[in-house]
Amino acid sequence: MNQLTRLWVFLSRLHHSLGFGIQSPSDYAFVRYVINEHWPYYAYQQLDAMTKDSMRRKLGKLYFRLANWRQPSQMLRDDYESFWLAGCRKTKMVDELTHIELGRMTLCGNYRQQMPTIYNKVDSQSVLVIEGIFRDKDFWREIERDSRTGVTFDLYYCGIVFFDKKRHKKNYIINF
Repeated sequence: MNQLTRLWVFLSRLHHSLGFGIQSPSDYAFVRYVINEHWPYYAYQQLDAMTKDSMRRKLGKLYFRLANWRQPSQMLRDDYESFWLAGCRKTKMVDELTHIELGRMTLCGNYRQQMPTIYNKVDSQSVLVIEGIFRDKDFWREIERDSRTGVTFDLYYCGIVFFDKKRHKKNYIINF
């Protein structure tokens, strides 16, 4: 994605900055202190040295903050493994999961066929990151509207899905 596209995305979502308009205290805190946290963390310098690609670095730091916030006991192995582990050192990276605490999927390959399996492995405490939601906006809208999902956050480059049914179902557009 080139710089001009990133600038357009940023400017078009400018009125969705810093949690403005979010009425739920827990959702506001999540946006403010996990998604859009700008204070330097202890591992940022080390993580910056791992990649030269600015978008991968930006997403990696988000994944680091998500792991730091959620503290999952295990996750699936993926190419952001070092970022997840920097956020939560106790996390075990495994090849197969029976329960998803914090997960990541990309919109590549047969992603539509993966969703029924994912829905069977989540509970009210699960959080799923879907990377590349701008590639298939219809798929993202299906997830937003699905009765099995709760609060969702559209960050353009990725989406974050909560499965807690006790919370009011809402989709937030966030300038990330």
